[in-house]
Amino acid sequence: MTSLENNTPPEDSNNNNLAPISLKEPQIQSDGVDNIPSQDLGDRQNSEENDYLDQVPDEVEMSIFDHLEELRMRIFYSLIAVVVAIISCFIVVKPIVKFLEIPAQGVKFLQLAPGEYFFVTIKVAAYSGLLLASPFILYQIVKFVLPGLTIRERRFLGPIFLGSTVLFGLGLVFAYFAIVPAALKFFIGYGSAVVEQAWSIERYFEFVLLLMFSTALAFQIPILQFLLGIVGIVTSQQMLSGWRYVLLGAAVLGAVLTPSTDPLTQSLLGGAVVALYLGGSLVVKLIGK
Repeated sequence: MTSLENNTPPEDSNNNNLAPISLKEPQIQSDGVDNIPSQDLGDRQNSEENDYLDQVPDEVEMSIFDHLEELRMRIFYSLIAVVVAIISCFIVVKPIVKFLEIPAQGVKFLQLAPGEYFFVTIKVAAYSGLLLASPFILYQIVKFVLPGLTIRERRFLGPIFLGSTVLFGLGLVFAYFAIVPAALKFFIGYGSAVVEQAWSIERYFEFVLLLMFSTALAFQIPILQFLLGIVGIVTSQQMLSGWRYVLLGAAVLGAVLTPSTDPLTQSLLGGAVVALYLGGSLVVKLIGK
């Protein structure tokens, strides 16, 4: 009994050896997302978005002969549409001819050679058919280039082709109601006291059709600016800074595109070109380019 009592440690010495127990809550390690700065997260999201926009969803491996075959097919379909449109316009060509004669009120038209009016109607039907078939031609162009475009590039297809179609139509309307009457009024008034106004019908329609379609082509300037802007070749600031050259180019373009030599017609077309250029520069600036 004595030995057992001697081997039992005292209570005080046992209590002194106990380590203090901490009552703090255990710390939970956060995942790596909380440690990533917000700027890095934004950069990662932008990178993923750019990768998505640079994808080509309909990419198909085709040989050069397959591309040429598809191009031949698209051209063939377009030619069929143009031929059908020209034939359709030729069937109703007389109302179209009378409609184009309206700006030349008070002028007598002459047929100076056998078959002159017949060839004029063919020419009017050809121009009208091209205009009527142009949406289908644009559709074939889109179908040909679409498989090779990225998602980013496809976003601009709709605005480009819609804007091009609308501007082409506005160019025709502007030429018919503004430029053609102004040019004809100048010529009729200039020689009214000296010569009788009797014009060759072929020369008249050459004048009117060339003026209308050249004006419609000039109205495509904002589309060209938009393409240069999204590609990054020219910025909106550079476009606006060259306004002096734009004025000079508009004057030259008005003199080249208008078949007449009167200053009023050239000024109207030149002023329209300047307004279109400024509008195109504004559009490029709005898209951040």
